Amino acid sequence: MPSDGESEEWARLMRQAKRGDAHAYRRFLLSVAPVLRSVARRNCARIGLDGGEAEDVVQETLLAVHLKRHTWDPDRPIAPWIMAIARNKLIDVRRRKGNDANLPIEEMLDTLTADRDDRSLDRMDLDRLLEKLDDRQRELVRALSIEGRSVKETAERLEMSEGAVRVALHRAIKALASLYRGDGQ
Repeated sequence: MPSDGESEEWARLMRQAKRGDAHAYRRFLLSVAPVLRSVARRNCARIGLDGGEAEDVVQETLLAVHLKRHTWDPDRPIAPWIMAIARNKLIDVRRRKGNDANLPIEEMLDTLTADRDDRSLDRMDLDRLLEKLDDRQRELVRALSIEGRSVKETAERLEMSEGAVRVALHRAIKALASLYRGDGQ
């Protein structure tokens, strides 16, 4: 969990980003990512996932934060909102692994109560943005973030190294962020 100071800084940066400050948004992402990486590594180890899955959790969390940032209430603390998204992405990764995992029911509660209408609207927005990506980027985002395929499986399917898949996914997410802000059209 981030310190109170970090959380307050994230909230300040996100408020600025929501007002259109791209530099603040970039600083927000750069500040959040290392904390998410640490939390993801610790939680992956706790539930029996290998360390390589942590980066998938981080990337999926950052994409979800980007797509859902309009749902964050600026009058509420931002760290619990981000950590709930990260927890849900961790659960999604664990579920995709296909093993019978014994996860505490409290961790599943947030995913079971998600609002379907918000998800369908987000999906329409995502589909619209994905159509603006090149074919390779679109295929990577769909495979990893929507279909839930692993980095290894995607790398094999696209005849790429796992590292190249991660880098290409990062670039695709950056392109999606730019398209979402409207400066990539």
